[in-house]
Amino acid sequence: MKRFVQALDKAQMIVGSIFLCIFFLVIILQIVTRHLGISVIWTEEVANYSFIWAILMGSSVMVNRREHFNFDFIQRKLTGAKGATLNIVIDLILVAFNIVIFLLGIQVVTEFWNYTWATIPEMKMGYIWIAIPIMAGTMIVYSLSHLMNHMKALKSGEVSS
Repeated sequence: MKRFVQALDKAQMIVGSIFLCIFFLVIILQIVTRHLGISVIWTEEVANYSFIWAILMGSSVMVNRREHFNFDFIQRKLTGAKGATLNIVIDLILVAFNIVIFLLGIQVVTEFWNYTWATIPEMKMGYIWIAIPIMAGTMIVYSLSHLMNHMKALKSGEVSS
């Protein structure tokens, strides 16, 4: 499981980085073309949608690396078995929340798949919306991996004091 999670993390970082580069390059193109007085209407949509993909892929990676936004006041105060138990509860909440997001994301993708972009009608909106269930699905995998690690540490008594 550890190798799979590492490969998934790396793949998401690559995908997120690619979309962030696309975002950056399209914004530069937009600035240059506006300065030259040339109208390139698709740049705003491409920038928006590539930014969405970059953010959603990056947020999944941050869940895996435990670098996402959290209130860790209680976590820092609890040590040993109590801290491990709190981490297990947090992982269970994340899994439950992301299952809901995953199911709703599938519903959104199904509903809006055939909608098209305003400036590039050949592109389907489903390619944008599918980032939601991908993000939620990978967050579930990451949270389950953390959950298994915390449970293993709790059972073996390897929790730090």
